[in-house]
Amino acid sequence: MPTLDRQDDVFMLDLGDTENRFHPDWIASVDTALGEVERTEGARALVTTATGKFFSNGLDLDWLTANGEHHRDYVVSVHELFARVLSLPVITVAALQGHTFAAGAMLSLAHDFRVMRADRGFWCLPEAEIGIPFTPGMSALIQARLAPRTAHEAMTTARRYGGRDALAAGIVDHAADEDAVRSTAVGIAAAQAGKAGPTLSTIKSRMYASALDALRDKDKLLG
Repeated sequence: MPTLDRQDDVFMLDLGDTENRFHPDWIASVDTALGEVERTEGARALVTTATGKFFSNGLDLDWLTANGEHHRDYVVSVHELFARVLSLPVITVAALQGHTFAAGAMLSLAHDFRVMRADRGFWCLPEAEIGIPFTPGMSALIQARLAPRTAHEAMTTARRYGGRDALAAGIVDHAADEDAVRSTAVGIAAAQAGKAGPTLSTIKSRMYASALDALRDKDKLLG
């Protein structure tokens, strides 16, 4: 399960050491951690990372298949997680030490900055390949955070981007060696920790108003 620690002004949210899929209990644990970050006063920033082969492999499709009656509530919870990260009142950095797929890739896009391992691991939106269309909220998030050409390629071709390709496409802000991914992310976060507060949240909320509205629109949840 996800864990939250603090190093000086930087909160470290570790998503776990498995595929870190979006099981309801996992989502609830991440939400609890984000609540602690939000409630803390003073200088602070957030780095989200994981341990092992995966940053996150996305939705928990096994759980969803077995609990189809909760499909709508599940999607609402995923959308709200994206919206919450996108509008957090602190600078957020995703440290992508491993594979970052589907909803995991979308979660990374909800962060302000991304650092990805240069030599191994892929960032991918595989929905076109696996036959699961993006919800309107997911589409809005992706298109708000990526350049149009990159969003089109990533969404329609399910391309797997390595770290250097992701950097060239503008998906991530830095590609680093394995042992420097986390430290690079912490450095970015620490340098911006003094920006935390309601003004930052307002700036983000206005900047991404359309994406946030789409993520929170329960009447057009699935299109």
